[in-house]
Amino acid sequence: MSRIGQMKVGETLPVIGLEPVSRLDLIKYAGASGDFNPIHTIDKEAERAGLPGIIAHGMWTMGNLAKLFTPYLDEGFIETYSIRFKGMVFLGDVISLQAELKEKESDRLIFEVAAVNQDGKRVLSGQVAFSLAIQSFTNK
Repeated sequence: MSRIGQMKVGETLPVIGLEPVSRLDLIKYAGASGDFNPIHTIDKEAERAGLPGIIAHGMWTMGNLAKLFTPYLDEGFIETYSIRFKGMVFLGDVISLQAELKEKESDRLIFEVAAVNQDGKRVLSGQVAFSLAIQSFTNK
């Protein structure tokens, strides 16, 4: 695995493809997050709200996007994370998580991030600032 600190502007992190969104994913997320809005788990409630079906929690998608940086946590940490929801994620959608390095300072990397569905539509976009650790905690 390459080091995130050695990336050049314009390079991308490896894309992460998620499994198709399942009802069980959303039920588990509801329990973990405390967000029990029934539009995320009950078909009839989603339809009653005017939706074509159950939609994933926006924060479920956002939380998954952070997986792009998990392999690099020995080099630093996510300093800031800002996103915009661009579209809904439905049961069965296959989401790809993407990040491109846009700016590089000495100890800070700015990435443009996105979650894209199987139709190529961005359902989430934003920016992550990743701070490179000056001294690794594992080296103490």
